[in-house]
Parts: sequence; structure tokens; C-alpha cells
Amino acid sequence: MTAVIYARYSSDNQREESIEGQIRECTAYAEKNGITIVKHYIDRAISAKTDNRPEFQQMIKDSDKKLFDIVLVWKLDRFARNRYDSARYKTQLKKNGVKLMSATEVISEGPEGIILESVLEGYADTTPPTLPRRSCVDRLRTS
Repeated sequence: MTAVIYARYSSDNQREESIEGQIRECTAYAEKNGITIVKHYIDRAISAKTDNRPEFQQMIKDSDKKLFDIVLVWKLDRFARNRYDSARYKTQLKKNGVKLMSATEVISEGPEGIILESVLEGYADTTPPTLPRRSCVDRLRTS
């Protein structure tokens, strides 16, 4: 399996280390799971509330070329913080034979995974990115 890593941060207040940390965790996940990383797409200081992100759009276009099987993100909110965009672009990736995966959020393949993913997407869509979300997600995982 081959993957690309999509990493981003949303404001100039964040630092380049945010990208480095995302790539480090995604790379570790890939190595642990026998996935080969072929490229990084990185958007800096652009919110995921919009799809007007140059590297994101290039990644979506490149998914049509069948060069990779997986888009790997640190957390799903790196991909989109808007439920409409999330559904739209995941559908486009799926049509191109590409799966979106989170390196840090364990989401099963069954109905429970669909529900958890929906909750995570809804939370990302309605919560300002400055609020911590770890405690809410952790509670959902342990329930």
C-alpha cells in the first residue's frame, strides 16, 4: 500500500513544528502498518473550514492518477473542518480508489466506525480549532 501525507495548520500563530509533528506521527503509523509514503502535501496557515487550499486541491487531483492508495492525516480535522467538504472529497477519493485514514484516531470499518467518524467530523465542524478536543474524543473511544 502507498500513501501520501496531508498536513496543515490553520493560522500564522502556529509553528512549523506542528507540521513536523504531524508528519512524524503519520510516518510512524505508516511504518508500523507496512505503508509506503510517496509524497507530502502541506498547507500552511490555511483553515480547513475552506477547501481553498492549494496543496489539498492538488492532492485531490493527483488521487485520480492512481499513484497512491491512502491519504494519511494526523487527525481527521486536518482534512476538513466542514462536514460538506469532508463528505464531498472523501467521496471523490473513494471514486479514485483512495481511502482517507487518520494516524491517531482509531476508526473501525463497521457501523461503529461510521458513527465515530461522523461524530468527529461534526465536532470539527462546530468547535473552534483553538479548543482542546482530546478529552471528548477520548471519552467516546472508551465508552
